[in-house]
Amino acid sequence: MRNKKSFWVTGVAGALLLLLYCGIFRFSGQDGEASGNLSLSISRYGIKLWDELTGGRMTQDMLEALASYFEHPLRKAAHFLEYAVMGVLTYSILYYPVKKSRKRYLLAVLWVFLSAALDELHQYFIPGRWASAADVLLDTCGGAAGALLCCGGIYLLKKSRYKKRKKPYKNKNPY
Repeated sequence: MRNKKSFWVTGVAGALLLLLYCGIFRFSGQDGEASGNLSLSISRYGIKLWDELTGGRMTQDMLEALASYFEHPLRKAAHFLEYAVMGVLTYSILYYPVKKSRKRYLLAVLWVFLSAALDELHQYFIPGRWASAADVLLDTCGGAAGALLCCGGIYLLKKSRYKKRKKPYKNKNPY
């Protein structure tokens, strides 16, 4: 049973990680203008949706100014989130082969760091893009947060299962 379970967990996490890599490197392969336009259009959509949900009182100039203002934080949040997902998937892949939780966590964070560094190196060769150590740090923090979330979730799950199986202590001595 455990071998089948470990095979499926590792296989599904590995396939999802491969898809994530394809997405990351596809976005990293965009030139500076295309990348900026994509994040700006997503920011515009979010601001327009917010305006509609709150009554639609903003002018077009206000919408554009807010979209430009939130474009950079949105891009950084997307970096953090995609690498957090990478941290969860990498931790999941390492769950069965690596027994110690701390070692598993550190290996997952190291994997995310190397992936982020290679992504930034890839961007260095794309016109209009550059490599940024700050992005590697942000991506690594995202991966560390994702792996920590996975580690904590597994710990809580094991703890709740242990409590269900544990029988209450019965003292046979009446005194």
